[in-house]
Amino acid sequence: MSRAVLVAAALGLAASFGWAAAASAAPPDDKAAIAAVIRADVARMIAGINAHDAGEATKFDAPDMVSMEAGRPSSFGADADRAGLAMVMKYEPSWRVTVVDETVDVADSGELAVYRCTANQEFTSADGAPMIEKMNFLAGFKRKADGVWRVTWSMVAPMEKPHRK
Repeated sequence: MSRAVLVAAALGLAASFGWAAAASAAPPDDKAAIAAVIRADVARMIAGINAHDAGEATKFDAPDMVSMEAGRPSSFGADADRAGLAMVMKYEPSWRVTVVDETVDVADSGELAVYRCTANQEFTSADGAPMIEKMNFLAGFKRKADGVWRVTWSMVAPMEKPHRK
């Protein structure tokens, strides 16, 4: 399996994690506040990825979440997501993710939201060259009974082949 596929998989694995926690106190009818909570939680998730801290990056996964990435089988459950992300972090210590643009669509009910973004992932090739790849990320969030937002599913797909920076 190529590094690019592993890195792409990791973004998806990571994606499925935790983004919605402490700030999840937005009223269900305040779509702008819900979107702000999710954006802030995604920023925390990306910080966890870039710090190579799989526990931090996935701590808000829904227990039954599903992660789907191009080039690999789906992952089922928060534990599988965390383990896969930790594997990629170990395999690719230079891996970093930067969000380029993002959108959050909140359902009128205030119970569901979809986060989507374009992100760049950077890593080092087998020959030591710095590489970059543009990715699409899509994730579904659901407010759980305790009021906390959790990632219930995510998808990651490359927009281009990895290339030298």
